[in-house]
Amino acid sequence: MFNLSRAANFAGGPRLGRDSRIDLLRGLALLTIFIDHVPDNPLSSVTLRNFGFADAAEMFVILAGVSSMIAYGRHFERDARAGVRKVLLRCLRLYVFQVGMLLTTLALVHVWREGYGLEPGLMLPFYDQPLTALAHMLTLHALPASLNILPLYIVVLGMFPLIYGGMRYAPLTTLAVSGGMWLVANLDHGFNLTNWLDGQGWYFNPFAWQFLFALGVLGAAMLRANGGELPRHRLLTIASWVYLGVALLLAAPWTAWGLSDFRLLDFAAPDKTSLSPLRLLDILALMYLALSSGGLRRLAEHPWAQPVVACGKHSLEVFSFATLAALLFRLLFYTYGLEWSLEVAVNVVGLGAMLALGLMLEHQVASAGARRIVPVGERA
Repeated sequence: MFNLSRAANFAGGPRLGRDSRIDLLRGLALLTIFIDHVPDNPLSSVTLRNFGFADAAEMFVILAGVSSMIAYGRHFERDARAGVRKVLLRCLRLYVFQVGMLLTTLALVHVWREGYGLEPGLMLPFYDQPLTALAHMLTLHALPASLNILPLYIVVLGMFPLIYGGMRYAPLTTLAVSGGMWLVANLDHGFNLTNWLDGQGWYFNPFAWQFLFALGVLGAAMLRANGGELPRHRLLTIASWVYLGVALLLAAPWTAWGLSDFRLLDFAAPDKTSLSPLRLLDILALMYLALSSGGLRRLAEHPWAQPVVACGKHSLEVFSFATLAALLFRLLFYTYGLEWSLEVAVNVVGLGAMLALGLMLEHQVASAGARRIVPVGERA
């Protein structure tokens, strides 16, 4: 079975390069987030949240832990200060995108408020108390709906140096502390940061969700310790499939699919804000099966999968675009109603633009890399 101490020896074994499976899964999560953020979207009936307790948010965060370890772990091995600098620069980039998305959101809502009488709802303080609201915005103390996952990412990524050091030198203690914070957040829902806009806590409680990020970091160490693959254990595989099967029975919208209700009991959706145990086990089972499967690697390397993989490689840019596009489409629905033709157009345009953006950014990266390796004398 897996040896935690061996996996926590981050400096040993071959380094992990970019994993196309991670990019594929992250790309799928981004496409799913867009679909779920468009109101009354018929495609949302077949997204991940309908097949179990977890959804794309859990996938996004655990993959953030895996990819952070792959991207920044090697810098910490060589020079801890260089690693911290890389993480801080990434956090700053995330912060700039967060502020840019919020300012763009305010501008769009203002246009619809003035032109179509849109009630801004939770955004009203930005118009009634603009200076105060902007001050709260800049300190991540004011988080409108659908603009709340990047702040979580900023917080958990900022914790990466501590998580990395803890996992390397005291893995059991680090997991206990991280898991303890998650447990307290589940037992006491007041253990959370505050969202000034509604006086409630963050929709994604960072004290709970940091545990999933830390497990992602550990997952990357497990991949490294086992040559890039999670070990496939028969009992663990069976347990994962059984758990996901039970989750499907309890969580699937059977009647919305036009089927009989197969649930054995009435079941309320498990709490997302504090990452309930049912949601945590669901995403862990799913990720174990995915990353211990050779089939997923073959799929991620298939030419037809490359647009989705490209979205995962450029997740920040694609996510930001998708978030603003979903907002614009919601405003169009507000103005013109939920016409089926508009719903089809929204999905075709939105998903197509996300895939095109990923491919364009990937092409730019490839072109820049090709220019760097061309000998000086051969350049035009």
